[in-house]
Amino acid sequence: MSGKLRFGAFCGPHHPLNENPTLTLQRDLELAEHLEYLGFDELWYGEHHSAGWELIASPEVMIAAAAERTKRIKLGSAVTSVPYHHPLMIAERYSQLDHMTRGRVMLGMGPGSLASDAKMMGIPVAKQRDMMDEGIDVLVRLLRGETVTAKTDWFTLDNARIHMTPYSRPGIEMIAASTVSPTGSRASGRNGIGMLSFGATSGGAFDALSANWNIAEDVAKASGQTIDRKNWRLVAPMHIAPTREQARKEVEFGVEGWADYLRNVAALPIVPGGGDVIDALMSSHMAVIGTPDDAVAQIKRLQAQSGGFGTLVLFAHNWADWAETKRSYEMFARFVMPKVDDMIDNRAVSEAECRANRPELAGQIGAAIQDRIQRHIDEHGQKDIAPELIAALPPKA
Repeated sequence: MSGKLRFGAFCGPHHPLNENPTLTLQRDLELAEHLEYLGFDELWYGEHHSAGWELIASPEVMIAAAAERTKRIKLGSAVTSVPYHHPLMIAERYSQLDHMTRGRVMLGMGPGSLASDAKMMGIPVAKQRDMMDEGIDVLVRLLRGETVTAKTDWFTLDNARIHMTPYSRPGIEMIAASTVSPTGSRASGRNGIGMLSFGATSGGAFDALSANWNIAEDVAKASGQTIDRKNWRLVAPMHIAPTREQARKEVEFGVEGWADYLRNVAALPIVPGGGDVIDALMSSHMAVIGTPDDAVAQIKRLQAQSGGFGTLVLFAHNWADWAETKRSYEMFARFVMPKVDDMIDNRAVSEAECRANRPELAGQIGAAIQDRIQRHIDEHGQKDIAPELIAALPPKA
């Protein structure tokens, strides 16, 4: 796949219980400003309602606040939990955000990742993915400006339409969440929308990357839709430092608590194995805890396994303290982004040419300078000319 790889971040967020939640939410908004300054293309906020660590209940509120702090970066939900909301209300909120952000909003759609969220609302976990499918199928139509009538066992749409004509034409960018199962792939293909693969570097999800994209393409063809790899996003956790040893030391700040949360509270199959968390993350290739070169190698690995994708989305895990976390993003922008660009680096070409031609060019410069010195001497004599310059002149024929 050719074309410029894009970069983003996914902010679940993940904040331990010993942190002031008010301040962590402010840092999640500051992250949008920091990423925009560094040249990242997009930032995604999650939706969660339980389990203590993932504090954002409304990605729409975060997007609206982040949009006021930024000018260019695109902002999305990863994801809006479709079964938790009437589809018309989701469509209305994102239509409004589309206008408020001048087209910078994106809608990520999924079933809801925490079973504890669904339990509080009396939604059977077994029904969440069916509800997601039903919701996505009408959301895509609504946000493209269509009038929709539909009835399921959990929502009704009666000649429904969004109140404002979309700011973005034909509509805002939409993606379906995918992990190991083909649920997101099928939704993507059926509706001709993008796909975001969470946990793309974890064992099962990594192995399923190519298969899931093939499923999306097959379903798209059968549904009369088209999909493009440039609209496929892969999520990968990384922490970058000047050396592997330093990166490992920095993530000791919070990686153990993060792993415990995912293994024993959220019950999400993301963190591999047992024992030392850092060793498990690195040996399984699930995460990069190392240098920019390690990050480049991981991206190349994902490109080879997937067959090509459009955007790498960094998992905002907050393993390190805030200052070190920001520096990790900065190092990624400075030293990783340029190395995975498909375009030839003209700076490198220029440097190599000049290096090869330096002896000849330096000789021409020296000869030109000597000629000008000699001309001055011929016209005005040797007064005020440094003796070493006169001595360097070639003898006259």
